[in-house]
Amino acid sequence: MTTTASAVPPPAPAPAGRRDRTHYLYIAVLVAVALGIAVGLIRPDAGVALKPLGTGFVNLIKMMISPIIFCTIVLGIGSVRKAAKVGVVGGIALGYFLVMSLVALAIGLVVGNVLHPGAGLHLTDAIKHAGHAQVSADALPPVDFVLSIIPTTFVSAFTTDQVLQTLLVALLAGFALQAMGSAGEPVLRGVGHVQRLVFRILSMVMWAAPVGAFGAIAAVVGSAGVDALKSLAVLMLGFYVTCFLFVFVVLGAVLRVVAGVNVLALMRYLSRELLLILSTSSSESALPRLIAKLEHLGVSKPVVGITVPTGYSFNLDGTMIYMTMASLYIADALGTPMSLGEQIPLLLFLLVASKGAAGVSGAGLATLAGGLQSHKPALVDGVGLIVGIDRFMSEARALTNFAGNAVATVLIGTWTKEIDKDRVREVLSGRLPYDETATSDEHGPGTAVDVPEQGTEKQPADA
Repeated sequence: MTTTASAVPPPAPAPAGRRDRTHYLYIAVLVAVALGIAVGLIRPDAGVALKPLGTGFVNLIKMMISPIIFCTIVLGIGSVRKAAKVGVVGGIALGYFLVMSLVALAIGLVVGNVLHPGAGLHLTDAIKHAGHAQVSADALPPVDFVLSIIPTTFVSAFTTDQVLQTLLVALLAGFALQAMGSAGEPVLRGVGHVQRLVFRILSMVMWAAPVGAFGAIAAVVGSAGVDALKSLAVLMLGFYVTCFLFVFVVLGAVLRVVAGVNVLALMRYLSRELLLILSTSSSESALPRLIAKLEHLGVSKPVVGITVPTGYSFNLDGTMIYMTMASLYIADALGTPMSLGEQIPLLLFLLVASKGAAGVSGAGLATLAGGLQSHKPALVDGVGLIVGIDRFMSEARALTNFAGNAVATVLIGTWTKEIDKDRVREVLSGRLPYDETATSDEHGPGTAVDVPEQGTEKQPADA
């Protein structure tokens, strides 16, 4: 028997006297971003020297990703009584991810062919060298990629930078606990306690966000500067506009038709997470809060637990648009524009390559360079052209990927009837606000595991 969204209780009220102080944190992030831009423009060398602050904060967040994914998936699958339901959710999710990746590629293809932003540019030897330097050995061939998902040991899945290894171990553990039935309930409760601890640690780490945002923004502005961006303004603007239209027109239309949800309302609900991504240029920094907020929104824990972690590896809409437009830009810049017959095979190859680099730090640029090296080596020389602005474009990539995964979870919850639509309306209207202290106290996602006692399990409305 599945645990549906209707069984998800509203969050308990915060203890008397407790105040939400997290809004001060996000005000501090905004101030830190403004200060970082100022330092990067006034003292570029000092700004570049501050880069370790941003890197350190993102690394702290990445440190938490594996335990969060493990706990979320184990609790999501373990609390489902029918294994077939997990297969249905996973199958729908993967099918949707593939379709939307192709749609994103097609949109990027159209915009790139209309703008031709790389026409008339010239390359230097230094730029060519920078392009070849971006070819990453982490982007594996398909067979090696599949084998790399299997960890050396059960524990090593948590000590490497391979998120998909954690995903595999969590899936196995979740199905094992599901098969154990009532004997596995104590383990599920234990995992719930571990998740509560993880979110408590995360809430402590988040207070370092202003420092990380200050260092990251100062470094990128100090290294690129204003003049370095002018020659690439058309590409950047075209990319940002394309991502905006993809989220608010394409995804917005699908979300409205399928789920009856306004994408503007959903993005407003996730505004703090979007600000965090904008300041850190990493969608991973908002992963824990996305999981918690989608559960609060009314999507069932199994759907959130399966769709969100899987989407972070396979639903990279922003990355698809980026690789399409960047490939066409590079081809034009090299004076070798590709015909449509050449573009489509290259982009389909990059579609597969992007999955092979899932979880790799800086996967956008590394995957682009690695894919071009494998499929069309002559274009690698041009990757150096976009190295200087990749950090700015990575923000749009991360925001689009995040929005795509949020929309996907709501859609899959609707298709599988694992969403409480009345609760969605209440939450998005502001009548049932998310408790911003939820990730750090006893009412957080750690309490999300509802393991019904034998004979008292709530029947879903559509059972």
